[in-house]
Amino acid sequence: MVELINISLQTSSIAYMESLETVQKNLFRFGGPIFIFIGTVSGILGLIVFTQKGLRRSPCSIYFIAYNITILILIYASLLPITLEIGYNITPTTYNLTLCRLRLFTTFLLNCLCPFYLLLAAVDRVLVTSPNARTRQRSTHRLAYLSIIIGTICWIFGSSHALIFSNIIPLGTGLICYLQLGWYSMAVGYASLIKEILIPLLMTIFGSWSIKNIRNVHRVVVASTSTSGIGNPTANSLNSSHSKDRQLILMLLVDIMIYILFSLPISITLMYEQITLKRTKTFEVFQIETFVKTVAMLTAHIPFCITSYANLLVSQTFRKEVKDLLLWRRVIYVFQQH
Repeated sequence: MVELINISLQTSSIAYMESLETVQKNLFRFGGPIFIFIGTVSGILGLIVFTQKGLRRSPCSIYFIAYNITILILIYASLLPITLEIGYNITPTTYNLTLCRLRLFTTFLLNCLCPFYLLLAAVDRVLVTSPNARTRQRSTHRLAYLSIIIGTICWIFGSSHALIFSNIIPLGTGLICYLQLGWYSMAVGYASLIKEILIPLLMTIFGSWSIKNIRNVHRVVVASTSTSGIGNPTANSLNSSHSKDRQLILMLLVDIMIYILFSLPISITLMYEQITLKRTKTFEVFQIETFVKTVAMLTAHIPFCITSYANLLVSQTFRKEVKDLLLWRRVIYVFQQH
């Protein structure tokens, strides 16, 4: 009787593991291509809109342009390989060490650059919404280009460890492209956890700071208008500045909220992984953890795939630019001028 119960438990356990594997495979087989498609459209759309003359004048648009370029590269350098590997069993990186290391390097780099550019945009919005005129003047195109170039170079060097310490290692009956096990994978795990906690925290701080600045500027405008009249130049200047940039601020805040929301699963997963690192785990527990981590990895790509669609919902300026592009109004206007 006991043997029959054990056999039944083993059978149900195997069936459960197989069902998890099937769900994981189907998730990437069908969900992966969908996210790749909508992410590509989103990245191209965002890139076209933010390079338009009306928005390109703002330094914040430079960060959004860099963000959307990185999104497009991320989709095909990170999301596509994962989709092929899990959804379709196509694993070229497990047979070529150079491809393996390049894939992990680009994955580390791009997953850092995307939120980094959002963070730079958040800092820029803090500067441009400041009640202090000198602080507002620090938001320049030169600062934007320098920040992007220097920051990108630093992240390239910071991610270069994957070009040295990655390897093709055996797992079960197959091979996987992964980090070298031991102290290195542990250090990368802690660094990834710190990054997933620190960047959303900084985004929250700078986003809240921008909102606070906007409220302070509004109070100054109201006070100046009530005491000096509507024609007060300081009040008009502050109000004009706020009106000009509020659409970019709104888009940025929505992008930050989406990023924080969808980065929570991977942050929680990494935290749990580090806490339970030294615990002995059964094969079933290991499989469940792998499944959860894989789903969290897919979830972490979602903010980069839907950013332009969120901008369409919240920003009138973004909708107008997209509408102009779709209706070819700009082309007709140029034709009429000639």
